[in-house]
Amino acid sequence: MTAPTPTTEPTDKLAQRYGTRPRRTSRRAYWLLGAVALLFGAAIAWVGYVNLGSAPIETQATTFDNLPDNGMRLTFEVTRDSPERDVVCIVRVRVLDGSEGGRKEVLVPAGRESTRVTTDIRSVAEPVTADVFGCSYQVPTYLSTDLPPSG
Repeated sequence: MTAPTPTTEPTDKLAQRYGTRPRRTSRRAYWLLGAVALLFGAAIAWVGYVNLGSAPIETQATTFDNLPDNGMRLTFEVTRDSPERDVVCIVRVRVLDGSEGGRKEVLVPAGRESTRVTTDIRSVAEPVTADVFGCSYQVPTYLSTDLPPSG
């Protein structure tokens, strides 16, 4: 009797069982992958800078005083990076339970980079504090000084 001859070599059985070794990646692929990662990182940094950078309009409430009939006088300072543009600021008062008692839009006309504004706000109950909710360069047309007053 003769010994049976193997139909496949041992290395073929190993390759079938475990697979073949992966091909080695070329240096060009590494450089390309590095360039893509660098561009992606730069894009993330740019988006972060645009969204988390310094605000174009900054406000600081300086004083607030109670007025008769549930009113409050608020004085605040607006500092903007484009003093040639009008700004609209939303100011509000809060009542004792912390809820908003009144709100008002205030037009800050173009002028100096830093402007101090004083306004009176009415409330539904006795106000205890006042603050600036936010400011924007997107001034509604009804606040524009170019339109004649209505009513």
